[in-house]
Amino acid sequence: MNKIHVIGVGADLAELQNLAPTLKNIQLFVASPKHHPLLAGYGVKCRAITPLDECLEEIRATEGEVAVLASGDPLFYGIGASLLRHFGEEDLLFYPGLSSIQRACALFKIPWHDAQLISLHGREANHIPGMILPHRKSLILTDGRNSPNSIAREILNYLLLIEDKELTKRIELRVGENLGTEEEWLFTGSLQEAAETSFAPLNVLCVLIAEQKKLPSLGLIEEEICHSRGLITKNEVRAASLHRLQLPTSGVLWDIGAGSGSVSIEAARLSPGLTIYSVEHKEEEIANIKANIRKFATYNVIPILGRAAALMEKLPLPDRIFVGGSGGELGKIIETAKERLPVEGRIVINAVLKKTALEAMFYLRALDLTCSSSKVSVSRIETDGNINDFNPITIIAGQKIS
Repeated sequence: MNKIHVIGVGADLAELQNLAPTLKNIQLFVASPKHHPLLAGYGVKCRAITPLDECLEEIRATEGEVAVLASGDPLFYGIGASLLRHFGEEDLLFYPGLSSIQRACALFKIPWHDAQLISLHGREANHIPGMILPHRKSLILTDGRNSPNSIAREILNYLLLIEDKELTKRIELRVGENLGTEEEWLFTGSLQEAAETSFAPLNVLCVLIAEQKKLPSLGLIEEEICHSRGLITKNEVRAASLHRLQLPTSGVLWDIGAGSGSVSIEAARLSPGLTIYSVEHKEEEIANIKANIRKFATYNVIPILGRAAALMEKLPLPDRIFVGGSGGELGKIIETAKERLPVEGRIVINAVLKKTALEAMFYLRALDLTCSSSKVSVSRIETDGNINDFNPITIIAGQKIS
């Protein structure tokens, strides 16, 4: 097969001037329709990249070399990855241009070696604030649905939910739109200002947060976590429960009967890519969860007031479920887990009472989930040598196998 030249370009195609010898052999240009008039002087056919399947077939059928023109760097959330899936590496030559993120950072004078890079262009996201807020610096490729003003509103609504006015003041948004064109425009402002501003579809969003906290990913202790009347999963039991959950790096965790949210908070620190729904029916505990989100900067946790049985059908599909308290609805919770977990998804249930442990095992086996259990007894030795024994907790783990 003849070579496919994948060339990163700007709005005026100035990059092609340095590739004149290469372009003499081109028999087909694949480019955005807006660039077709600028390619007329080459005297060869031009076509759009979409529909993609038709385009790929025409590239294969072309007897001669092909040039695919892409915005910026074709291998940075660009067409390059798709072409590599359909053609051999030996058939492709890449000529990177300046990406829109590089242009934006240069214009805003932002070093970007330490930034989090996110593409929301044509992508679904469960909880955008959870992706952005844990990081001091985020550079985001947006689209018409996930626009800068929409993202700003979503962050504002979440910060209102968790009652974090202080963080709202520390966030600055910068937007570079129509970069490299005559319509180029740069915006700098607060969340509220961005939420009230309309932006062109082609833009890059920079979210800058001052004074981000540095905290351990594992090892939070009870004294640090806001909770009520000692109602909190003990450190040792929490560590064992998280071990049994086998948390993925991304996806959704339901924390049912979340209490103070200690399991949610530590899970959020361990797997920042998870979105965690902390379901709790007591308002006092919801207040504790919000306080802990603020304290530990675990913005991938969403507190939800209500009873699990009434809410589970409305939540996004889970990859993991933790049950710290069932409110007498354990059977319903496990039935819903069977329906909504993916194959290999896991549910972990902590039980103080033997009756609850036996009920959990019964439902797991009856619904054809795997079932294993262990009992964790915690004894702490005080400085005076006295031993403080806590009630043993049975940890029951189930996995959906079909």
